[in-house]
Amino acid sequence: MVSRVIPVDPFDLVIFGGTGDLARRKILPGLYRRFIAGQMPEDARVIGAARSELDDEGYRKDVRDALKEFVSKRALSEENIAAFLSRLHYVSIDAKGEGGWKKLAQTMRDDDDVVRAFYFSVAPSLFGDLAERLHLHKIAGANSRIVVEKPFGRDLESAKALNATLAEHFDETQIYRIDHYLGKETVQNLMAVRFGNVLFEPLWNAQYVDHIQITVAETVGVGGRGGYYDKSGAMRDMVQNHLMQLLCLIAMEPPSRFEPDAVRDEKLKVIRALEPVEPGDIVRGQYEGKGKTPSYHDDVEDGESRTESFIAMKLHVSNWRWAGTPFYVRTGKRLKARQSEIAVVFKDAPHSIFGEAAGRHRNILTIRLQPNEGMTLGVTIKEPGPGGMRLVDVPLDMSFADALGPEGDEIPEAYERLVMDVVRGNQTLFMRGDEVEAAWAWTDPIIEGWTKRDERPFAYEPGTAGPEESAMLLHREDRRWREIKE
Repeated sequence: MVSRVIPVDPFDLVIFGGTGDLARRKILPGLYRRFIAGQMPEDARVIGAARSELDDEGYRKDVRDALKEFVSKRALSEENIAAFLSRLHYVSIDAKGEGGWKKLAQTMRDDDDVVRAFYFSVAPSLFGDLAERLHLHKIAGANSRIVVEKPFGRDLESAKALNATLAEHFDETQIYRIDHYLGKETVQNLMAVRFGNVLFEPLWNAQYVDHIQITVAETVGVGGRGGYYDKSGAMRDMVQNHLMQLLCLIAMEPPSRFEPDAVRDEKLKVIRALEPVEPGDIVRGQYEGKGKTPSYHDDVEDGESRTESFIAMKLHVSNWRWAGTPFYVRTGKRLKARQSEIAVVFKDAPHSIFGEAAGRHRNILTIRLQPNEGMTLGVTIKEPGPGGMRLVDVPLDMSFADALGPEGDEIPEAYERLVMDVVRGNQTLFMRGDEVEAAWAWTDPIIEGWTKRDERPFAYEPGTAGPEESAMLLHREDRRWREIKE
């Protein structure tokens, strides 16, 4: 199956932090894949900017190494690599000083038809310096766009300050706050399934949905980024942004059009409809090492840390569509398997004609974000064979790699899709400033609450589904978490 290529305008994309880990792992390999897909115009250019003292050839060598490490071998050819690298340039730059800025200004093309995009793949503390110097040296103008990575602050106050800093030099229509979860094929297909099929939308409410589960489980610990993580924890690192965005797409009302502000207006309504969370509906945990596996305290080098590496919560959206339907979210490090999924669990049939012996059967729509992106709808059928009416649950499965044929494993990754959306000027899959602030306004009181209560997270063993206490969030209401499968 050959995907339809949507052309983009000529562009100059500057990657601040162009030698960093994110650029090497995600941004540049993603751009290469878009290049070989024919989606980069002939005169598109990518300009790396960082402190390292490199010239164009040195940078191209570094990017060549990154491509060979992070791009599948069958997508690599010397001809394609050489052609892609010829689009790359490099400027050594001082984000807080004046070094390199004149050279960057001279490197940019003076052509109103060329989109200027600036990817801030750096610490948020540098956003203001970069924005100020882009304008001071007249590098950014009305046709320019900036991409900023999370964290978008660490609380409401800092988020407002960050938004204000960016707003000094850029209009909201020029700011692209990137959350790579929204670039996943399955996440976008969630909107297509909901709003493109009459089958689902009439059932997408409290009358028919018993509850919804959102799980983002990771097998890795926080080693290597313990300094950052211990100041953030699972709540700030994952729930306030990634899981919040998934919840919004599940719970939002149909927008009037599939356009940036129409979609983001509906997401904002969901965040503002979230109820405060009761202490009894929150379970926090820390992994406790076993054998050679380090504990959380070892990874962050703080034996007294009370930062959570796991969190599970029961949430409620106070509106007509979802009144009475709980949303259960959980995320954690060093869990049983790497798994991200959304499960919409529908209610039991109002009356079973098959009697108690048939057992309990429910329809569950499962949206898998990773691994093996796809969707599964569980339906109940008669078990084949003689012996009476025995019921069994079977999946109607759509794995994208299977459904889309031999090229299914080359579905664009999140970053490459989102970077191309920046060039197109499409903000649909990016967060707006008021969205970010509303999310922090809901998050801050929850964090302040457990801080004042001086609560210690529950310990859990690596390789499990988290602390046993999290199961009680559902067990007490005769529900169960879906299994995290290895």
